[in-house]
Amino acid sequence: MLRTPLAAAAVVAAALAALLAPTAAQAEGARPTPVGRIPVLTDAHGRTLTLRGWNVEDKVGRGENALAAVTERHFRDMRAKGFNFARLLVFWDDLEPRPGRYSQAYLGKIERVLGWAQKHDIQVLIDAHQDVFGPAFGHRGVPEWATRTDGLPFTPHPDDWFAEYFEPAVQRAFTHLYQDEDLRRAQAEMWRVLADRFADHPAVLGYDLINEPMGELREGEDLPTAARRIEREHLTPMYNRLADAVRTVDRDTWVFVEPTPIVGEGVPTGLGRIDDPKVVYAPHFYNTAMEAGADYDPAAGWIEAYERAVTRYPEEYGVPVVVGEWGPLNNALPNMNRFYRDAMASLGRYGSGWAGYVWCYGGGYCAVDGAGTFRTNKELTAEPYAEAVAGTVRSSAYDSGSGVYRLEYDSARRGPRRTELSLPPGRWKVAAAGRAVVLREEPGRAWILAAPGARVTVTATRG
Repeated sequence: MLRTPLAAAAVVAAALAALLAPTAAQAEGARPTPVGRIPVLTDAHGRTLTLRGWNVEDKVGRGENALAAVTERHFRDMRAKGFNFARLLVFWDDLEPRPGRYSQAYLGKIERVLGWAQKHDIQVLIDAHQDVFGPAFGHRGVPEWATRTDGLPFTPHPDDWFAEYFEPAVQRAFTHLYQDEDLRRAQAEMWRVLADRFADHPAVLGYDLINEPMGELREGEDLPTAARRIEREHLTPMYNRLADAVRTVDRDTWVFVEPTPIVGEGVPTGLGRIDDPKVVYAPHFYNTAMEAGADYDPAAGWIEAYERAVTRYPEEYGVPVVVGEWGPLNNALPNMNRFYRDAMASLGRYGSGWAGYVWCYGGGYCAVDGAGTFRTNKELTAEPYAEAVAGTVRSSAYDSGSGVYRLEYDSARRGPRRTELSLPPGRWKVAAAGRAVVLREEPGRAWILAAPGARVTVTATRG
């Protein structure tokens, strides 16, 4: 996650300013991306999926205490508020504390969490998470035994941890991970072990191969140029290696690939083709200024710039998009209500879903407080949506002012016929027209049954 009160923030901002500044025509004329140009995510039955949910994590607990902060309450409460998706952070340093020795206890803890997700009908993306590479630098991710720095210096930045990515030792560690054959094999085997254990688990939707990968900048290279080169020369072959490792034990689960975090500033990725039939592009959606504490500025054109940049890769390579992390720290600033509304509209134009950061009970980035009540403005993430559509979606939109959600789709001519809606807490009236009926309705859910090949309109009205 791009957490930037950065001392490096000034460097990042300067490097990107010229690239990101929209012209007046761009700011006024930005258009939504046509949904049909980016493929949709589908389930095993071919139904169109929409994922909405949150990251779930325990970055503090290790060893015997790993994942102790994640409880069944997380999944019960998420589903009760209408969410169907969780991005679960797991750590290589806990899975393989010594080379070749995989912790069965840790795998068991992951499986327990997946059991809670299954019980509450939430689909899970297993995320191989790293922050500032791993424990060698005081964080989580790649084990110390797999960290090689060539003796280069590392200076901690306790008040500005994202700046640590630009420390020479951290950058060199990424280079060795990408280039050293034994580390390549170890990373691939780690993923083979995970996929082998969870390939058939009904809660597992996909594997996020590495969180927010970074790399080593060359002398005289600006940040956008470096990001594109790292994505092209290092991340593309790495993702192909890891996808191949997964496919030795799991042929069906989606693999999610991320660009560097620099995409959050509207920089198109340099990633190349991942030769796998079930790839999802999974960028993150953070803004340097907002991460440093600034309010949202609607006139700055950041969301428009991000949307233009982030849609290029899925359009070119024909893959779905799911945003793996998003959401500002200071969500109660004056313009944040506008931010959440603009962000939700943008995410809905091109993506098959998203996971906000983070479902926890407290302050900071937490979605809810200790009592489980949405924190200021985060209630705007809870909207009606179609979890699974048995057919081709023509349009889907929610008008928060009137409290009306409308879905129009052409039902499939063969295969499953049941479409599923998710509804936030409250009273909703659901109606279906066009050779379709509301098969069942209960708090937070509704199921629609349509005749084959029908043009169907579904409305859900609040109150």
